[in-house]
Amino acid sequence: MNALAPDLLDRFRSIVGPKGWSSEPEVLALHSREMRDLYAGTSPLLLKPASTEEVAAIVKLARETRTKLVPQGGNTGLVGGGIPFDAGDEIIVSLQRMNRIRAVDALNDTITVEAGCILQQVQEAAREAGRLFPLSIGSEGSCTIGGNLSTNAGGNAVLRYGNTRELTLGLEVVLADGQIWNGLRGLRKDNTGYDLKHLFIGGEGTLGIITAAVLKLYPLPAAMATAFTAVPCPRAAIALLEKSKKATGGQVTGFELLPRIGLDYVLRHTPATSDPLAERHPWYVLMEFSSGRDDGSIGATMEAVLAEGLEEGLVLDAAIAQSDAQRTAFWKIREAMSGAQKPEGGSIKSDISVPVSRMADFIEQASAEIEALIPGVRIVAFGHIGDGNVHFNPSQPVGWEPARFLAMWDEVTGIINRIATEMNGSISAEHGIGRMKIDSLPHYKPAVEIELMRKIKQALDPDNILNPGKVVRVG
Repeated sequence: MNALAPDLLDRFRSIVGPKGWSSEPEVLALHSREMRDLYAGTSPLLLKPASTEEVAAIVKLARETRTKLVPQGGNTGLVGGGIPFDAGDEIIVSLQRMNRIRAVDALNDTITVEAGCILQQVQEAAREAGRLFPLSIGSEGSCTIGGNLSTNAGGNAVLRYGNTRELTLGLEVVLADGQIWNGLRGLRKDNTGYDLKHLFIGGEGTLGIITAAVLKLYPLPAAMATAFTAVPCPRAAIALLEKSKKATGGQVTGFELLPRIGLDYVLRHTPATSDPLAERHPWYVLMEFSSGRDDGSIGATMEAVLAEGLEEGLVLDAAIAQSDAQRTAFWKIREAMSGAQKPEGGSIKSDISVPVSRMADFIEQASAEIEALIPGVRIVAFGHIGDGNVHFNPSQPVGWEPARFLAMWDEVTGIINRIATEMNGSISAEHGIGRMKIDSLPHYKPAVEIELMRKIKQALDPDNILNPGKVVRVG
């Protein structure tokens, strides 16, 4: 272990004061392990700055002493982007104490928040102002806005509102030399050169540490219609999506594909869940429309779409939520689908995107190739089919030991990534690169793009002190 000198650690501690650090082994362990236990590391110190100025002072000292920093939000990431390595020479910088709502401008439809704000806290602050902050993901009760920005989080409403990048107007960032860039402008039009915020959104803390953001708000929907819908196949789901978009004029808020095997997992392993439909079907879509008018029209539109789908064979059955409680129950099934895979044994996770028009092709081809490679494998393909993103997660065959299956991780993900790339897709739709995909990325991204990423990293962080070994390798 390359231990950092005690006097250096004392200098970092003095920046944040007695409430702003921890070296307790149990605390460090919580911040040094990824939630799925795929990645774990070692750090001698956790810093918890309470202000942008403290973050800047930490970074200045880190650059002076060439100390590596690992920025961290709620530690809900899935690719090891916020986890230190094993050398013990990295300090974790948690932004969770920086959790103030700085301002809400309802007329401008913006909210200015610090990076440590929990996503749910931002949603609630917007709702109190009569507005909607539409970013919604399964970990919204514990993930932070800084983490959402650093990974360009997607979620369940991307189809209508876009991902985190589209929801961001301005940033405040501590740069790798300790300077503070105040780009907290709530402008929808600012054509004054390079749009610098986009360098840091999705940068996973490798180019700068995001400390605050100006985010877009929207009117609260006055009415919503939600249906748990059985479809014969993903190809029918795509056709139903197109029909829904035309009928609503862009009011499709959510459109999630769910396989029967995934529903079975949820029903077996998640308390207080039940099958929304009387009979079993091969595939389902959880679809949601929203409207600014509470006149019954959005519900009538959904009924008409489903009726046409039944006539055309796109829909096999459907249940429309009759209450908020029933809507919540439908969404609980979707949110539980990832966690419900764990009790079934080893699961190889992927997070790809392809054009919506190729989604059914991808699921069919990837399923066929992996089933040929591993007879008895159980494919759980689910997620945001409306915006071309599927979590394609093969589960181990029944009776296999998890270790035997997980040993095939690289071979299986190689198939998935190759097919996605051949269809002009991406090997990471919303989880990021982190530690997990840093070595895979050059195989699927053009060399010129990798070189541009390296040049940006070297220009903004020439000493490679910000989250080194994540996203792109330099040197």
